[in-house]
Amino acid sequence: MDFIRETRDDRGVATLWLARPDKHNALSAQMMQELEDAANALARDESVKVVVLAAEGKTFCAGGDLAWMREQFEMDAATRRTESARIATALGALYNLPQPLIGRVQGNAFGGGVGLISVCDVIVGIESAKLGLTEVKLGLIPANIGPYVIARMGHVKAQEVFMNARIFGAEEAQRLSLFNRVVAAEDLDAAVEAEVAPYLICAPGAVKDAKALLRTLAGSVQTEQVEHAIDALALRWEGDEAREGIAAFFDKRPAPWAQ
Repeated sequence: MDFIRETRDDRGVATLWLARPDKHNALSAQMMQELEDAANALARDESVKVVVLAAEGKTFCAGGDLAWMREQFEMDAATRRTESARIATALGALYNLPQPLIGRVQGNAFGGGVGLISVCDVIVGIESAKLGLTEVKLGLIPANIGPYVIARMGHVKAQEVFMNARIFGAEEAQRLSLFNRVVAAEDLDAAVEAEVAPYLICAPGAVKDAKALLRTLAGSVQTEQVEHAIDALALRWEGDEAREGIAAFFDKRPAPWAQ
């Protein structure tokens, strides 16, 4: 794999690293496919007890790769829908991991990066991290990540940040239920280890069954919700705002609606 790196230790802890730091770990088509493949492989591996989702570099994930997004304007509607659904598929593979998934957030997360945070069971983030659902600034909507974001935050809290592209800090991310723990950067690894360690003295099959039961009782993300979100984004791609917003970003000028 080129953009996803996997490490393991002899305790059964696997770490998936977003490994595109030069692009702020922006999610390209290849990167999302690699992430999906890696998650599916881990789900089948009985030797893996806990999975950690981490990232290289200063940024956790800047969201979807805008060059990849711009390419979608040249596709027909059906192909564009399939292509833009890649992030939903990758998130679904992580969300459906039977093992506990611990998020290690060492930097900023925007758009799809917030989606990655939302599919984790427990998230530890550094106190200087900034987050935001920034899609509407580009004329898009946080659709493919939406079912997972709302499942994580609850719709009342999501209303505060889902549709205004507001950037917020780690303490607010904790209040909004995106972060479970906020720590200094130098304490991040120790804090992640503190989340991982308790699982290693539990029966791994019981942990998986407990996670599955929790999802059932709490109400897990449903396929029809994901499909509806994909369709909503596909419709938005057909309008002028998405084209104008992404063009403005690449031209380094304000979008027409920016005041």
